[in-house]
Amino acid sequence: MTYTSRLRAGTGCVRRALERLGITLQDARFAEHGEHAASPDAPLVLVACSGGRDSMALAALSRTVCASLGVRCGAVIVDHGLQRGSDAVAQQAAQRCSQLGLEPVTVHTVHVEVDGSGVEAAARQARYQAIITVAQRCGASVVLLAHTKDDQAETIVIDLLRSGGLDALAGMPESFMLDSVRFARPLLSLTREQTTGICQDLELPWWDDPTNGDGFDASEELPADFPLRSRIRHSLIPYLRRFSGGDVVAHLAGMAQTAALDKEYLDMQADRVAAAATKYACAAACGEADTKDADAKDSDAKDAALSVPAAPAAPIAPGAPSAPVALIWSVDALRGEHAAIRRRVIAHGLSSLGIAASSRHVEAIDRLIAEWHGQGPVSLPSGYTAIRKKHVIRLCQDGGHANR
Repeated sequence: MTYTSRLRAGTGCVRRALERLGITLQDARFAEHGEHAASPDAPLVLVACSGGRDSMALAALSRTVCASLGVRCGAVIVDHGLQRGSDAVAQQAAQRCSQLGLEPVTVHTVHVEVDGSGVEAAARQARYQAIITVAQRCGASVVLLAHTKDDQAETIVIDLLRSGGLDALAGMPESFMLDSVRFARPLLSLTREQTTGICQDLELPWWDDPTNGDGFDASEELPADFPLRSRIRHSLIPYLRRFSGGDVVAHLAGMAQTAALDKEYLDMQADRVAAAATKYACAAACGEADTKDADAKDSDAKDAALSVPAAPAAPIAPGAPSAPVALIWSVDALRGEHAAIRRRVIAHGLSSLGIAASSRHVEAIDRLIAEWHGQGPVSLPSGYTAIRKKHVIRLCQDGGHANR
């Protein structure tokens, strides 16, 4: 097998991603030529694999890099059960991963409960929960996801269509935590063409998801019931490429790197402010707070009865708190901050409770802080309401507000 430029680029991406996470050479033996078995207690890198070209390329690259470092490398395959024959596709992907030398290889079957968020969102949440379950059971140091530069560009377009703002421009982060499990995306600098080439270089077969629309001619529009991502990939990105005469994917992905730095800084500032301005509490305590004297600044927010450790300020869905909770913001701690910071604190707080709020909701809560003139409560999704009482804003599910 020729060690092509694509393979060299791919192994470099995986190696750098692991190094950033502190996963490096485990023993001097692995710097020498020859096969060496990883120690049973060596870190475990888990590859999330669908059987598609991107994740099969990642599985092969990860196995090579991990073997050179003395790190264990396994795979997790999630069968969503949404397509006929999905169980066979999952087993085939597992077999291919095992043939590459990945161990352990786990197939986890899930039941996707579709709600108002749609099939794609429900499947994504079920998938992440399954991966988290397997990763925690195996004690994985990190789970690798096979998103590419093309996926990054498509994600930015999707988020711009659905929400907008800086977070949309920042795209998918290189790494993140969910329920104490670390995830990383090593292939964000590689294109789908490169991952396809890596599979071809290795003579590695893959499965094409029919909902991707690969079977349609480039001149055909995908039906409206195909996933939005597939339609953007099939029609919109090629159109933008022709219209602009440039590499739209590279441009969007490069912009994401710059925007991600700005987002990181704003998140740091928002976390600093949130630490002083936010308290979490039992839902019952939210109503009790009204009976207390709130004339002193921050009195409700600082009440010992509400001194529950703050939830993470960064968005954590899926994995929102399972028990009903209330959130209390100090108006005085937020009022003097820039609107960009205030609204980020609010958005992170809403997300920490699993509330799928829009920018309109965030702006309405912000007006309770910066443009207060006695306005009424702000109604939010999932039965939550934000209401201002003197020097605090209380965010509770309906019924948690006493003496409205």
